[in-house]
Amino acid sequence: MTDQPIEWETAAGFSSYPETLARMATRVSGIRAGTAAELVWLVEHPPLYTSGTSAKPAELTDPGRFPVFAAGRGGQWTYHGPGQRTAYVLLDLERAHGSVPARDIRCYVHGLEEWLIRTLARFGVRGERRAGRVGIWVADPVTGAESKIAAIGVRVTRWVSWHGIALNVHPDLSHFGGIVPCGISEHGVTSLAALGVTATMADLDAALKSCWGEVFT
Repeated sequence: MTDQPIEWETAAGFSSYPETLARMATRVSGIRAGTAAELVWLVEHPPLYTSGTSAKPAELTDPGRFPVFAAGRGGQWTYHGPGQRTAYVLLDLERAHGSVPARDIRCYVHGLEEWLIRTLARFGVRGERRAGRVGIWVADPVTGAESKIAAIGVRVTRWVSWHGIALNVHPDLSHFGGIVPCGISEHGVTSLAALGVTATMADLDAALKSCWGEVFT
């Protein structure tokens, strides 16, 4: 176990997905060995689709649209692309992190949800959990229609977490049309921009960093 403080890193430009997976795997091994610090890594990817361990081939509805990668995380199909902030969270879950007890994956996922909910609240957006649906949802106050604004997909290797969350800031929402996002076809996707919130990626990053301490430390 490492006693080093959690590191935060923001990648410049667009991050290659295969290179991202390789770097995460190396870091996970270092965290487990006690030679590397825990990491929250903020990235932005070029347009691509990733499949989780529960992904159904038929739910990749436009396979030629963007590159497709097997992520190795839990969950189903997810889109990553410009205007979406992906945060990879690499933590040693053998120790407690704030409100998240040691060796409790369910509470860890709940902590990621709480982190997103508190972050969205900084922009006046009410993010909500839904039973049986992973991720964070926003309900239209007039129609009640629900749309997903943030996805969660995790993997845990020898009690070290990797992968994490993806929050839509101002992506091209039509790019989600090539998949059934997270296997849910009856609800849509949204973003801060689609909700009328003018926020830069830097604005979101500042909120993520500020709200982290409210949940994980």
